[in-house]
Amino acid sequence: MLKIYERKCLVCKDKFTPKNSTQIVCSPSCAVEYMKKQNAKNWKQEKKEIKIKLMSKSDYLNILQKVFNTYIRQRDKLKPCISCGKNLGKTFHAGHFFSVGAYPNLRFNENNVHGQCVECNLHKHGNVKEYDLRLQNVISDKEYNELLEMRHKPLKLSVDDVKELIAIYKQKIKELK
Repeated sequence: MLKIYERKCLVCKDKFTPKNSTQIVCSPSCAVEYMKKQNAKNWKQEKKEIKIKLMSKSDYLNILQKVFNTYIRQRDKLKPCISCGKNLGKTFHAGHFFSVGAYPNLRFNENNVHGQCVECNLHKHGNVKEYDLRLQNVISDKEYNELLEMRHKPLKLSVDDVKELIAIYKQKIKELK
């Protein structure tokens, strides 16, 4: 005959002697409480899965934009502002040379986005003239000319492409840390 040892109740933490080997709680009231917790956990997981299924391409693009901007900030944190040359400090933006509104195809181009102080990005509307002068010193002539050519080429990203870019930039962030 098997000897059944005392256990600790998963809900109230009191010790009890189970009536069978699968009993994990000490009383019916603890069993009800345990089931409520399990249902809450299951609901949270289901809700998370439903949210992911309902995400649109624009939701994924917003996530990619945040991850991409984080990568740019990590990459450029020790560099000066691309427009004015001042020290970036703790708070700075991922400033686009060609704006996202006018050139959405260059939104995630690393040569088009650099660390930019808040003053230049917001108050001076990107300080584009200075950005252009300094950008030519930061990237090669070939990359600069490719950037100028790419601004007129459309970029079509599928949801899977966006998910892949999210994973790529998350990995790049890990490598920079």
